[in-house]
Amino acid sequence: MKVGAKMMKEVVITKPYEYEIREVPIPELEDDYQVLIKMKAAGVCGSDYHIYHGANPNSTYPRIPGHENAGVVVKVGSKVTRVKEGDRVVVDLIITCGQCYQCKIGRENICENVKVRGSGVDGGFREYFTAPEDDVYVIPNSIDFKDAALIEPFAIGAHCTNRGKVVPGDIVFILGTGTIGSIILQTCKNKGCTVICCDIDDETLERAKAYGADYIINSRKENVVERVQEITNRKGVTIAFDSACFQGSLTSLFEPGLVRNAGRVVNLGFTTAPESISQAMLAQRELDLISSRMSCYQFEPVIEKFANNEFNLDGLVTTPIKFDEIDKVFHYMDNPDPKVKKMVILFD
Repeated sequence: MKVGAKMMKEVVITKPYEYEIREVPIPELEDDYQVLIKMKAAGVCGSDYHIYHGANPNSTYPRIPGHENAGVVVKVGSKVTRVKEGDRVVVDLIITCGQCYQCKIGRENICENVKVRGSGVDGGFREYFTAPEDDVYVIPNSIDFKDAALIEPFAIGAHCTNRGKVVPGDIVFILGTGTIGSIILQTCKNKGCTVICCDIDDETLERAKAYGADYIINSRKENVVERVQEITNRKGVTIAFDSACFQGSLTSLFEPGLVRNAGRVVNLGFTTAPESISQAMLAQRELDLISSRMSCYQFEPVIEKFANNEFNLDGLVTTPIKFDEIDKVFHYMDNPDPKVKKMVILFD
């Protein structure tokens, strides 16, 4: 440590169910193309829960979590041209090689050497961190930092709907209407679709209606397939998204009557437990099973939509938490509260 170095605080998950708050020097720029970012907001994702609970198969320890990051550029390298000191920015979550087959065909989110901030490398649960200028995107002053932490989740919504080839007129079924499900809902409505949302919580479903859901189904109270058949004139939906992501959730989307012939099913989860999907469940209706991971080239389009107020962000962040009260984040991870649907850490 340099004598007289300026210090900051960071949160480190040392191993599953254990974390530390450490005081360390503010990082230095490692090359001429990096920038130093003072954090302003960090969203807490379901994957952060999984990292803390040892259930993320892609994470290593010790690890600073956080991949939904927004802040202010406070220092730039001598060769940085895309951003300047004082710019308000969000940070991409992926670090890629740019040379592999996947990167060259435009799918850098699954680069064969990909590293993910907050999972494979350290993320944003700290007061400052550095990033290459190519990984940061300027946001306008009109976007509040609390809302800016939602840009990365909305990039996931943009990516998975692109992967699913969602088009105007699609009839969409969304299983699980938490944060990501609500974002997929709004993204599909923005594309001109009819959307059916399914969940087990009435409050969550009422929120989905406020975000534009055309129909809601509580799977604890209604027969899902019968209700979908009624809504779709006995045809089934054209595409279904699994944003619930528990063991069996993906299999449930293949139940006859839910997705019509030639339909698509999009999976977003990382559950390692096996599903019960047979070849016939796919082939009889010639269904497309499509996986979707993170996002690719979606930050700038989403920022533009945020700037144009194309999404309803009210109520998506249910629980803002100050960085100096970070213990509350881990308390809610260990003690789930149905009212705590989306936490965002706010920095001074």
